[in-house]
Amino acid sequence: MALQAGLDGYDLIGDVHGCGRTLVRLLEKLGYRDEDGVYRHPRRKVIFLGDLIDRGPNIRLAVSVAKRMVDAGEAQIVMGNHEYNALAYCLEAPSGHAREWLRDHNPRNNRIIARTLEQFHEYPLEWESYLAWFLTLPLCLELDGMRVVHACWDEPLVTRLLERYPDGRIDREFLVESTRHGSFAHRVMDRLTRGTQIPLPPGVEIRSGDGFTRRSFRTHFWCRNPGTYGDVVFQPDNLPHDLEDRPLSDAERERLSWYPETAPPLFIGHYWCRGVPALPRANIACLDYSAVKCGRLVAYRWDGEERLDADRFVWVRVTPESIAGFSDVTPRARGE
Repeated sequence: MALQAGLDGYDLIGDVHGCGRTLVRLLEKLGYRDEDGVYRHPRRKVIFLGDLIDRGPNIRLAVSVAKRMVDAGEAQIVMGNHEYNALAYCLEAPSGHAREWLRDHNPRNNRIIARTLEQFHEYPLEWESYLAWFLTLPLCLELDGMRVVHACWDEPLVTRLLERYPDGRIDREFLVESTRHGSFAHRVMDRLTRGTQIPLPPGVEIRSGDGFTRRSFRTHFWCRNPGTYGDVVFQPDNLPHDLEDRPLSDAERERLSWYPETAPPLFIGHYWCRGVPALPRANIACLDYSAVKCGRLVAYRWDGEERLDADRFVWVRVTPESIAGFSDVTPRARGE
Protein backbone atom coordinates (compact mmCIF):
# COMPACT_ATOMS: atom_id res chain seq x y z
CA MET A 1 0.00 0.00 0.00
CA ALA A 2 1.48 3.36 -1.05
CA LEU A 3 2.20 5.77 1.80
CA GLN A 4 2.64 9.52 1.65
CA ALA A 5 5.92 10.64 0.12
CA GLY A 6 8.74 10.67 2.65
CA LEU A 7 6.80 8.60 5.18
CA ASP A 8 7.81 5.09 6.23
CA GLY A 9 4.65 4.47 8.22
CA TYR A 10 2.38 5.31 11.14
CA ASP A 11 2.60 4.43 14.80
CA LEU A 12 -0.91 3.94 16.16
CA ILE A 13 -1.21 4.35 19.93
CA GLY A 14 -4.06 3.03 22.06
CA ASP A 15 -5.92 4.53 25.00
CA VAL A 16 -3.54 6.59 27.15
CA HIS A 17 -6.04 7.48 29.92
CA GLY A 18 -3.79 9.99 31.61
CA CYS A 19 -0.59 7.91 31.70
CA GLY A 20 1.32 10.89 30.35
CA ARG A 21 4.85 9.88 31.35
CA THR A 22 4.27 6.39 30.07
CA LEU A 23 3.23 7.95 26.75
CA VAL A 24 6.52 9.85 26.64
CA ARG A 25 8.39 6.62 27.38
CA LEU A 26 6.58 4.83 24.56
CA LEU A 27 7.24 7.64 22.08
CA GLU A 28 10.93 7.56 22.96
CA LYS A 29 10.99 3.79 22.55
CA LEU A 30 9.46 4.25 19.08
CA GLY A 31 12.24 6.66 18.12
CA TYR A 32 10.46 10.00 18.64
CA ARG A 33 12.46 12.85 20.14
CA ASP A 34 11.38 16.07 21.82
CA GLU A 35 12.21 19.00 19.56
CA ASP A 36 11.08 22.35 20.93
CA GLY A 37 8.21 20.73 22.87
CA VAL A 38 7.00 18.45 20.06
CA TYR A 39 7.81 14.75 19.72
CA ARG A 40 8.97 14.09 16.17
CA HIS A 41 10.26 11.19 14.10
CA PRO A 42 12.18 11.74 10.85
CA ARG A 43 10.08 9.30 8.82
CA ARG A 44 7.00 8.34 10.83
CA LYS A 45 3.87 9.90 12.31
CA VAL A 46 1.55 8.94 15.18
CA ILE A 47 -2.18 8.31 15.19
CA PHE A 48 -3.83 8.41 18.62
CA LEU A 49 -6.96 6.28 19.05
CA GLY A 50 -8.66 8.58 21.56
CA ASP A 51 -9.29 8.39 25.32
CA LEU A 52 -6.35 10.55 26.32
CA ILE A 53 -8.12 11.65 29.50
CA ASP A 54 -9.64 10.31 32.76
CA ARG A 55 -8.40 7.89 35.39
CA GLY A 56 -4.63 8.36 35.14
CA PRO A 57 -2.05 10.34 37.10
CA ASN A 58 -0.73 12.68 34.36
CA ILE A 59 -3.74 13.69 32.27
CA ARG A 60 -2.53 17.22 31.52
CA LEU A 61 0.77 15.86 30.23
CA ALA A 62 -0.95 13.25 28.06
CA VAL A 63 -3.23 15.79 26.40
CA SER A 64 -0.46 18.35 25.98
CA VAL A 65 1.90 15.88 24.30
CA ALA A 66 -0.80 14.66 21.90
CA LYS A 67 -2.15 18.11 21.02
CA ARG A 68 1.29 19.57 20.39
CA MET A 69 2.04 16.71 18.01
CA VAL A 70 -1.30 17.09 16.20
CA ASP A 71 -0.92 20.87 15.91
CA ALA A 72 2.57 20.43 14.46
CA GLY A 73 1.44 17.88 11.88
CA GLU A 74 3.35 15.05 13.58
CA ALA A 75 0.22 13.15 14.61
CA GLN A 76 -3.47 12.66 13.99
CA ILE A 77 -6.16 11.55 16.43
CA VAL A 78 -9.74 10.29 16.56
CA MET A 79 -12.24 11.10 19.29
CA GLY A 80 -12.74 8.55 22.05
CA ASN A 81 -15.81 8.12 24.19
CA HIS A 82 -14.05 9.87 27.08
CA GLU A 83 -13.43 13.02 25.04
CA TYR A 84 -17.06 12.86 23.95
CA ASN A 85 -18.19 12.34 27.54
CA ALA A 86 -16.14 15.33 28.69
CA LEU A 87 -17.69 17.57 26.06
CA ALA A 88 -21.21 16.56 26.99
CA TYR A 89 -20.48 16.75 30.73
CA CYS A 90 -19.03 20.27 30.56
CA LEU A 91 -21.44 21.90 28.09
CA GLU A 92 -24.72 23.31 29.27
CA ALA A 93 -27.78 22.05 27.44
CA PRO A 94 -29.66 24.55 25.28
CA SER A 95 -32.89 26.04 26.56
CA GLY A 96 -35.81 23.64 26.32
CA HIS A 97 -33.54 20.62 26.76
CA ALA A 98 -34.53 17.92 29.23
CA ARG A 99 -31.43 18.40 31.42
CA GLU A 100 -29.12 21.16 32.61
CA TRP A 101 -25.98 19.63 31.10
CA LEU A 102 -25.70 17.51 27.97
CA ARG A 103 -24.41 14.69 30.18
CA ASP A 104 -25.96 14.22 33.61
CA HIS A 105 -23.84 15.08 36.64
CA ASN A 106 -24.78 11.91 38.47
CA PRO A 107 -22.48 9.91 40.80
CA ARG A 108 -21.31 7.52 38.07
CA ASN A 109 -20.47 10.26 35.56
CA ASN A 110 -18.91 12.40 38.27
CA ARG A 111 -16.62 9.54 39.19
CA ILE A 112 -15.49 8.89 35.62
CA ILE A 113 -14.33 12.46 34.99
CA ALA A 114 -13.22 13.26 38.56
CA ARG A 115 -9.45 12.91 38.09
CA THR A 116 -9.51 14.97 34.91
CA LEU A 117 -11.33 17.84 36.59
CA GLU A 118 -9.08 17.58 39.65
CA GLN A 119 -5.93 17.86 37.56
CA PHE A 120 -7.25 20.83 35.60
CA HIS A 121 -8.82 22.53 38.63
CA GLU A 122 -6.14 25.22 38.77
CA TYR A 123 -5.97 25.52 34.97
CA PRO A 124 -9.54 26.35 33.88
CA LEU A 125 -8.56 28.24 30.72
CA GLU A 126 -6.34 25.37 29.66
CA TRP A 127 -9.22 22.94 30.17
CA GLU A 128 -11.55 25.14 28.15
CA SER A 129 -9.04 25.20 25.30
CA TYR A 130 -8.80 21.41 25.35
CA LEU A 131 -12.58 21.06 25.31
CA ALA A 132 -12.67 23.25 22.21
CA TRP A 133 -10.01 21.02 20.68
CA PHE A 134 -11.92 17.84 21.52
CA LEU A 135 -14.85 19.10 19.45
CA THR A 136 -12.59 19.32 16.39
CA LEU A 137 -11.42 15.69 16.59
CA PRO A 138 -12.67 13.46 13.77
CA LEU A 139 -14.68 10.39 14.67
CA CYS A 140 -12.87 8.23 12.13
CA LEU A 141 -9.96 8.30 9.70
CA GLU A 142 -9.30 6.53 6.43
CA LEU A 143 -5.90 7.21 4.91
CA ASP A 144 -3.17 5.42 2.98
CA GLY A 145 -5.20 2.20 2.93
CA MET A 146 -6.07 1.86 6.62
CA ARG A 147 -8.96 2.84 8.86
CA VAL A 148 -9.02 4.17 12.41
CA VAL A 149 -11.94 4.53 14.85
CA HIS A 150 -12.08 4.41 18.61
CA ALA A 151 -14.50 1.49 19.06
CA CYS A 152 -16.35 0.20 16.00
CA TRP A 153 -16.29 0.82 12.25
CA ASP A 154 -19.92 0.55 11.17
CA GLU A 155 -19.86 1.06 7.40
CA PRO A 156 -23.45 2.33 6.90
CA LEU A 157 -23.16 4.80 9.78
CA VAL A 158 -19.71 5.98 8.71
CA THR A 159 -20.95 6.52 5.15
CA ARG A 160 -23.90 8.61 6.33
CA LEU A 161 -21.72 10.55 8.75
CA LEU A 162 -19.20 11.44 6.04
CA GLU A 163 -22.00 12.58 3.73
CA ARG A 164 -22.91 15.14 6.40
CA TYR A 165 -19.39 15.83 7.69
CA PRO A 166 -16.85 14.87 4.98
CA ASP A 167 -13.87 15.20 7.31
CA GLY A 168 -15.55 13.26 10.13
CA ARG A 169 -15.52 16.29 12.43
CA ILE A 170 -18.83 17.03 14.11
CA ASP A 171 -20.11 20.36 15.43
CA ARG A 172 -21.98 21.55 18.49
CA GLU A 173 -25.34 20.98 16.79
CA PHE A 174 -24.45 17.32 16.21
CA LEU A 175 -23.20 17.03 19.78
CA VAL A 176 -26.53 18.28 21.13
CA GLU A 177 -28.42 15.99 18.75
CA SER A 178 -26.36 13.03 19.97
CA THR A 179 -27.85 13.34 23.47
CA ARG A 180 -31.32 12.52 22.10
CA HIS A 181 -31.63 8.77 22.33
CA GLY A 182 -32.47 7.17 18.98
CA SER A 183 -31.35 10.11 16.84
CA PHE A 184 -28.89 9.57 14.00
CA ALA A 185 -26.22 11.49 15.91
CA HIS A 186 -26.79 9.32 19.00
CA ARG A 187 -26.41 6.14 16.94
CA VAL A 188 -23.19 7.43 15.38
CA MET A 189 -21.57 8.51 18.65
CA ASP A 190 -22.70 5.39 20.48
CA ARG A 191 -21.50 2.96 17.82
CA LEU A 192 -18.23 4.63 16.76
CA THR A 193 -16.99 5.62 20.22
CA ARG A 194 -18.56 2.90 22.40
CA GLY A 195 -19.16 -0.02 20.07
CA THR A 196 -22.04 -2.43 20.50
CA GLN A 197 -23.37 -3.81 23.75
CA ILE A 198 -25.94 -6.46 24.51
CA PRO A 199 -28.13 -6.09 27.62
CA LEU A 200 -27.81 -8.85 30.19
CA PRO A 201 -30.93 -10.83 31.11
CA PRO A 202 -33.18 -9.24 33.75
CA GLY A 203 -31.69 -9.46 37.23
CA VAL A 204 -28.18 -10.26 35.97
CA GLU A 205 -25.31 -7.80 36.34
CA ILE A 206 -21.53 -7.65 36.22
CA ARG A 207 -19.48 -6.07 38.98
CA SER A 208 -16.44 -5.04 36.98
CA GLY A 209 -12.89 -4.76 38.23
CA ASP A 210 -13.06 -0.96 38.26
CA GLY A 211 -15.98 -0.99 40.68
CA PHE A 212 -18.80 -0.25 38.24
CA THR A 213 -21.95 -2.35 38.03
CA ARG A 214 -22.82 -3.17 34.43
CA ARG A 215 -26.05 -4.57 33.05
CA SER A 216 -24.75 -5.13 29.53
CA PHE A 217 -21.59 -6.50 27.97
CA ARG A 218 -19.33 -5.24 25.18
CA THR A 219 -19.26 -7.13 21.91
CA HIS A 220 -16.91 -7.23 18.96
CA PHE A 221 -17.74 -7.01 15.27
CA TRP A 222 -15.69 -9.66 13.47
CA CYS A 223 -17.70 -12.86 13.86
CA ARG A 224 -19.63 -13.50 10.64
CA ASN A 225 -22.34 -15.82 11.98
CA PRO A 226 -22.32 -15.66 15.80
CA GLY A 227 -24.52 -18.12 17.62
CA THR A 228 -23.98 -17.43 21.33
CA TYR A 229 -23.01 -14.65 23.70
CA GLY A 230 -19.56 -16.23 23.95
CA ASP A 231 -19.03 -15.80 20.21
CA VAL A 232 -19.13 -12.00 20.48
CA VAL A 233 -18.20 -10.96 24.04
CA PHE A 234 -15.15 -8.67 24.02
CA GLN A 235 -14.27 -7.31 27.45
CA PRO A 236 -12.01 -8.30 30.36
CA ASP A 237 -14.91 -9.17 32.68
CA ASN A 238 -16.26 -12.70 32.34
CA LEU A 239 -19.94 -13.23 31.72
CA PRO A 240 -21.69 -14.52 34.85
CA HIS A 241 -23.17 -17.97 35.24
CA ASP A 242 -23.40 -19.94 31.99
CA LEU A 243 -24.21 -16.95 29.76
CA GLU A 244 -21.41 -17.64 27.28
CA ASP A 245 -23.53 -20.55 25.99
CA ARG A 246 -26.72 -18.50 25.81
CA PRO A 247 -27.99 -18.32 22.20
CA LEU A 248 -28.22 -14.90 20.58
CA SER A 249 -31.73 -13.88 19.64
CA ASP A 250 -32.51 -12.43 16.22
CA ALA A 251 -32.95 -9.02 17.83
CA GLU A 252 -29.56 -9.27 19.51
CA ARG A 253 -27.88 -10.24 16.23
CA GLU A 254 -29.39 -7.18 14.60
CA ARG A 255 -27.62 -5.00 17.16
CA LEU A 256 -24.22 -6.23 15.99
CA SER A 257 -21.95 -4.83 13.31
CA TRP A 258 -19.84 -6.87 10.89
CA TYR A 259 -16.42 -5.91 9.52
CA PRO A 260 -15.42 -8.11 6.55
CA GLU A 261 -12.09 -9.91 6.27
CA THR A 262 -11.58 -8.20 2.89
CA ALA A 263 -11.93 -4.66 4.31
CA PRO A 264 -8.87 -2.43 4.86
CA PRO A 265 -6.81 -2.85 8.04
CA LEU A 266 -8.65 -1.33 11.00
CA PHE A 267 -7.23 -0.02 14.26
CA ILE A 268 -9.39 0.39 17.37
CA GLY A 269 -8.98 0.99 21.11
CA HIS A 270 -11.63 1.03 23.84
CA TYR A 271 -11.92 -2.61 24.93
CA TRP A 272 -9.54 -2.97 27.92
CA CYS A 273 -7.67 -6.01 26.60
CA ARG A 274 -5.18 -7.80 28.83
CA GLY A 275 -2.00 -9.78 28.44
CA VAL A 276 0.39 -9.81 25.51
CA PRO A 277 -0.98 -7.88 22.51
CA ALA A 278 -2.46 -10.13 19.84
CA LEU A 279 -4.52 -9.71 16.70
CA PRO A 280 -8.19 -10.74 16.80
CA ARG A 281 -8.02 -11.03 13.01
CA ALA A 282 -5.51 -10.33 10.23
CA ASN A 283 -7.10 -6.97 9.37
CA ILE A 284 -8.05 -5.76 12.87
CA ALA A 285 -5.85 -4.59 15.74
CA CYS A 286 -7.11 -3.48 19.14
CA LEU A 287 -4.55 -1.28 20.91
CA ASP A 288 -6.21 -0.75 24.29
CA TYR A 289 -4.36 -2.97 26.75
CA SER A 290 -5.52 -1.42 30.01
CA ALA A 291 -2.53 0.88 30.54
CA VAL A 292 -4.07 2.71 33.47
CA LYS A 293 -5.00 -0.60 35.10
CA CYS A 294 -1.33 -1.61 35.31
CA GLY A 295 -1.38 -3.08 31.84
CA ARG A 296 0.45 -1.99 28.71
CA LEU A 297 0.42 1.20 26.67
CA VAL A 298 0.52 -0.29 23.18
CA ALA A 299 1.46 0.94 19.72
CA TYR A 300 1.31 -0.78 16.35
CA ARG A 301 3.98 0.15 13.76
CA TRP A 302 2.09 0.11 10.46
CA ASP A 303 4.13 0.29 7.25
CA GLY A 304 1.30 -0.17 4.75
CA GLU A 305 0.75 -3.91 5.04
CA GLU A 306 -2.71 -5.26 4.23
CA ARG A 307 -2.31 -8.23 6.59
CA LEU A 308 -1.34 -7.12 10.06
CA ASP A 309 1.53 -8.74 11.95
CA ALA A 310 1.59 -9.22 15.73
CA ASP A 311 5.37 -8.74 15.69
CA ARG A 312 4.74 -5.05 14.97
CA PHE A 313 3.24 -4.36 18.39
CA VAL A 314 5.42 -2.25 20.68
CA TRP A 315 4.53 -1.55 24.28
CA VAL A 316 5.56 -0.17 27.65
CA ARG A 317 4.37 -1.70 30.92
CA VAL A 318 2.70 0.38 33.63
CA THR A 319 3.67 -0.65 37.16
CA PRO A 320 1.24 -0.91 40.10
CA GLU A 321 3.46 1.47 42.06
CA SER A 322 3.12 4.21 39.47
CA ILE A 323 -0.68 4.10 39.55
CA ALA A 324 -1.14 3.50 43.28
CA GLY A 325 1.14 6.39 44.12
CA PHE A 326 -0.64 8.71 41.69
CA SER A 327 2.74 9.42 40.14
CA ASP A 328 3.22 7.82 36.75
CA VAL A 329 6.92 7.17 37.02
CA THR A 330 8.73 5.98 33.93
CA PRO A 331 8.53 2.19 34.02
CA ARG A 332 11.03 -0.21 32.65
CA ALA A 333 10.19 -0.92 29.02
CA ARG A 334 9.01 -4.37 28.05
CA GLY A 335 8.23 -6.09 24.81
CA GLU A 336 11.47 -5.33 22.97
